[in-house]
Amino acid sequence: MDIQRSILIVALAIVSYLMVLQWNQDYGQAALPTASAPAANTATLPDSATPTQQAANDDVPTADNTEHSAPAAAQVAPSNELIRVETDVLNLAIDPNGGDIVQLTLPKYPRRQDRPDVPFQLFDNGNERLYQAQSGLIGTNGPDARPTGRPLYSATQRQYKLEDGQDQLVVELTFSENGVNYIKRFTLTRGKYDLQVAYRIDNQSAQAWNGSMYAQLKRDGSADPSSSTATGVSTYLGAAVWTPSEPYKKISTKDIDKQDEKRREGNPDAWFKESVSGGWVAWLQHYFVTAWVADKGQTNVIQTRKDPKGNYIVGFVGSSLAVPAGAQAETSATLYAGPKVQDHLKELSPGLELTVDYGFLWFIAQPIFWLLQHIHSILGNWGWSIIALTVLIKLAFFPLSAASYKSMARMRAVSPKLQALKEQFGDDRQKMSQAMMELYKKEKINPLGGCLPILVQMPVFLALYWVLLESVEMRQAPWMFWITDLSIKDPFFILPIIMGATMFIQQQLNPTPPDPMQAKVLKLMPIIFTFFFLWFPAGLVVYWVVNNCLSIAQQWYITRKIEAATKKAAA
Repeated sequence: MDIQRSILIVALAIVSYLMVLQWNQDYGQAALPTASAPAANTATLPDSATPTQQAANDDVPTADNTEHSAPAAAQVAPSNELIRVETDVLNLAIDPNGGDIVQLTLPKYPRRQDRPDVPFQLFDNGNERLYQAQSGLIGTNGPDARPTGRPLYSATQRQYKLEDGQDQLVVELTFSENGVNYIKRFTLTRGKYDLQVAYRIDNQSAQAWNGSMYAQLKRDGSADPSSSTATGVSTYLGAAVWTPSEPYKKISTKDIDKQDEKRREGNPDAWFKESVSGGWVAWLQHYFVTAWVADKGQTNVIQTRKDPKGNYIVGFVGSSLAVPAGAQAETSATLYAGPKVQDHLKELSPGLELTVDYGFLWFIAQPIFWLLQHIHSILGNWGWSIIALTVLIKLAFFPLSAASYKSMARMRAVSPKLQALKEQFGDDRQKMSQAMMELYKKEKINPLGGCLPILVQMPVFLALYWVLLESVEMRQAPWMFWITDLSIKDPFFILPIIMGATMFIQQQLNPTPPDPMQAKVLKLMPIIFTFFFLWFPAGLVVYWVVNNCLSIAQQWYITRKIEAATKKAAA
């Protein structure tokens, strides 16, 4: 009967494993763009903007930061062709109607590892999601605040490419109205994910020109395309801003929804607004960030809001700019659109590196990531670097772990005496507890000795968890054999099964709880944790497997030593 039951359990486990593998094959990878919106380098960019992006200017802020209202009937004729710009790290499309960046892909970061020809897409003009970087001139004479809609810029060509040997690429859009000539200039640099967007106002009219530059990120409420599918792990998707009191202030979509609800209830000041000197606004997602960085020398009003179509907007309006008749002036901002690389972000603006969000334990996570980077500079492989880091952390906590395992070993040594007490006192819990405390006191055992050292280590373990989860360096980073991407789950779920096995072995070294119900629950823990870890990124599972193996070796050695000493003393 026992043999039949064992065969059934093994067969059920095999069938379950095969079913999970098939499910992973069918649903476990991110979908590629549809045929109507291919995403392969510059060929992915459609020739024209969609009608939804050609509405007048209902998403443009006002210079006095009140809600904008534009006549729905006034529209600029849509441009026939987007302006395509290609560098070594950015492929983007600019809509001449307003000069917004409506599409942007990252050729150095494939959307999927098995399709290196399909770059990851950040900005999109509505094929899969709506996500754009917008900027313009508003105020008394700003062309983007006209009732007739936003300006339709002209360009000398429709294709721009950073050629070999060229370090910088400049794209200029021009527009003239009422004697004022406008140049919107995009300056891109080789190897950089940040570009400068500048406006040059040449006032050849007979009157002074007054206006302000605005820059904003507009996004719909769609899900994060950079999150690994079916991991069960959710990272922050939403806005963040810099303020003097908070160098990294998160404003989620739920926060903006609440602000919008209050505004609809009659509170016109419900939107978040704050005047800052310089500063930045950003939109975060897993591994990637987009941010507008303002000129440090000007005062800007940071604000969040929703447009009439329900899209989320975070941006800023700059200081008022006056250009006398016959004079020229220039204003600019920097746009970053790329991976969350801390060194790059820190160079752009203070606090921007905090968009690599390690959570409330960031002060522990930062040095851990610093150490991991240095290990990687030696080993050259993130998988082996994680293993080396785990070993170093284990060594750092060796004394605490040893104290914990010694306490567990002593508990294991006296488990026969605990069982005898249970048989002696039966269901009398009060007498049983008193007898246990006397036994612990006699044997010099601290019942919390096995827990406290582990609790002390938990902040480090949690910080490392977020380092491995949040660092873009782990994205599509191979280790060895079948693990070709440490940022997603093990495709064959072998590592989680090994992790569960190590948990089971480690459990056998621990003392059996006197409570039968607690003992049964603990026996289920390896199975429960194995199921949870099936969809965890492989890099995290590598850490847990190595940590468990080191713990088993340390605990086995200490337990064996103490049990030998106990037998010797008894003899």
